[in-house]
Amino acid sequence: MARNPFELKGKTVFVAGHTGMVGGALTRRLQPEDVELLTVKRSEVDLRDQSAVNRWFAEKRPQVVYLAAAKVGGIGANNRLRGEFIYDNLIIATNIIHAAHVNGAEKLMFLGSSCIYPKLAPQPIREDALLTGELEPTNEPYAIAKIAGIKMVEAYRSQYGSDFINVMPTNLYGAGDNYHPEYSHVVAALIRRFHEAKVAGASEVVVWGTGTPRREFLYVDDLADACIHLMKNYSSHELVNIGTGEDITIADFARVVAAVVGYTGKISFDRSKPDGTPRKLMDVDRLAKLGWRACTKLEGGILLAYQAFLREHV
Repeated sequence: MARNPFELKGKTVFVAGHTGMVGGALTRRLQPEDVELLTVKRSEVDLRDQSAVNRWFAEKRPQVVYLAAAKVGGIGANNRLRGEFIYDNLIIATNIIHAAHVNGAEKLMFLGSSCIYPKLAPQPIREDALLTGELEPTNEPYAIAKIAGIKMVEAYRSQYGSDFINVMPTNLYGAGDNYHPEYSHVVAALIRRFHEAKVAGASEVVVWGTGTPRREFLYVDDLADACIHLMKNYSSHELVNIGTGEDITIADFARVVAAVVGYTGKISFDRSKPDGTPRKLMDVDRLAKLGWRACTKLEGGILLAYQAFLREHV
């Protein structure tokens, strides 16, 4: 049965996807929590392999699971690798959620993504907006897979009484991000582009789209802190948005990144490239009522992310 508050201390905690940006932040945040941290490399267990996942869970029997493993990327990756995005994310979610259930995990958290809300959802986006409208076409396969994971958590909670919960992070950035020149998210893409332009002395940087869409950005270590807080203090079938409750246009955001990186050239916009969803701002009232708010300001967070980029990639 669900227990609230939930005690993490002394538990075996599995972070699925620990080498990714979110999983890495979770492992950092769990260090002071006096838990036995479990991680597994893809070379040891491919989370898409049901038999391998079942064997690992049966052997390790984690008491707590953070399901942060996923195939992720920006607009280009989502649109181009549609088959990979739906297959990998569906099978990872189903394998881990079912294995956690069968092997008696006390609690599981599944991490969705704000990009799976309807493309034209009323702003700010409330948790009950899920499945109320059409999805953004460029990332529909990823969204469908993530929605399936959310619904699986809800179903196992309903049928089996599993203390499984869903959270919905907004756009993330920070240490461990993917800086691939084609497949990265907007924050990593802009950090890399402005850094390379600064080093090369380029007079202009071109940003995808019109610059008018509005986005909300959350520092990944803030997300990890929210996830620990909710694991301890939340137990319900309802989604919980995790964000800052503040947004900014892509054009203004690009200027912030350029200033942090130290690029002083011209910024222009390629209107032939897709904008994606016009606006994506989270309603974080539910999270605030549960006693948590983001603490990292955008400029400071971007500076930390840029410093991590310099350490990891330069």
